[in-house]
Amino acid sequence: MSTKTIAGVEVNLNDEGYMEDASQWTKEIGAEIAKEEGIELTEKHYELIEWIRNKVAAGEGLTIRGIGKSGVVNAKEFYGLFPGAPLKKATKIAGVPKPTSCI
Repeated sequence: MSTKTIAGVEVNLNDEGYMEDASQWTKEIGAEIAKEEGIELTEKHYELIEWIRNKVAAGEGLTIRGIGKSGVVNAKEFYGLFPGAPLKKATKIAGVPKPTSCI
């Protein structure tokens, strides 16, 4: 575990760069992490991030298929918003742990 200042806030990160404490997350922190990932957040990103954070807070698992059925975006749109490794990037930006389904 390490600490890093993101958007003026010192946060604890695990070895893969995911936030250890989701309660520290703010939109500003999410925007900074997204910038590091080469993504500029839009309202659609934030809508999906909120959905992800709510699912994780409720103790529910995340999958690409589940996000595709979220009603926020379909799977193709999800890949467009978070190109490359969408579930990894989306959860990192959302300040939640990496899903166990991700390698």
